[in-house]
Amino acid sequence: MSLHLLKLCVGAESLEDHREWIAHTLERKRRAGLPEEQLHTTRMVPKQRDALLQGGSLYWVIKGSIQGRQKLLDIRPFKDDEGINRCHLVMEPVLFATRPQPRRPFQGWRYLKASDAPADLSELGGQSIEFIEPAMRQELIELGLI
Repeated sequence: MSLHLLKLCVGAESLEDHREWIAHTLERKRRAGLPEEQLHTTRMVPKQRDALLQGGSLYWVIKGSIQGRQKLLDIRPFKDDEGINRCHLVMEPVLFATRPQPRRPFQGWRYLKASDAPADLSELGGQSIEFIEPAMRQELIELGLI
């Protein structure tokens, strides 16, 4: 069974906003001749690396609820310029919308069991509903219609 990470997506107003940021960051790296991979730097290195890399994802909390996920590709510990241990979480640059699941603010990241992870919106009812405008989608979810 996969293990996942949960992290606050600070600065993003919506899932679409985060998608635009990912695209902008990858384009900037491409223009600079850097590897086109999405990295997120964190201070703590996950101890359960092997479990996370066996199909795990990084679930993003945006505006108080889990709203999306990205597949984890690698976890790369390193020391920064000041000698402090840090970690790059390497993710697939595809952001999947998930069924919103409320979460309170927290610092750093948290482990998320596969059994507690929200389903992708595309998996609900076997049809993709990601095309629905986000506010309308949220209202439909709250009404229990999706």
